[in-house]
Amino acid sequence: MAVRKIEHVGIMVSSMEKSIAFYRDIVGFELLGTLDHGNGTVKLAFLATPGAKETELELVEGYNGNLPAEGKVHHIAFTVDDLEAEISRIEKLGVTFIDPDITTLPNGARYRFFYGPDGEWLELFQPAT
Repeated sequence: MAVRKIEHVGIMVSSMEKSIAFYRDIVGFELLGTLDHGNGTVKLAFLATPGAKETELELVEGYNGNLPAEGKVHHIAFTVDDLEAEISRIEKLGVTFIDPDITTLPNGARYRFFYGPDGEWLELFQPAT
């Protein structure tokens, strides 16, 4: 298996500024950066615990505000070295993909979502080089 680590956990937020302040000032994370998705609607922010950037928290604003009250966790992403190879490998195992194609972000990172056994959203993520 070519998954190297849990890349990030995506959490849906209604206010990027309010959520960044909360996770920074109350939880103690540091802001690593922000990014416009490129579709004109979604904004992203990435945070991590100080000095440890193994697993990040991704805040997602503008995607879907109609999620259940019990939680806004949107997906878990796994870092891979070769996105196409991993897609090919799990496709042969009968995985159902959510998006029809690989998405490339403006910073060059690429990803594709697929369903877990209970419908949970999982992401194969290849960082920008």
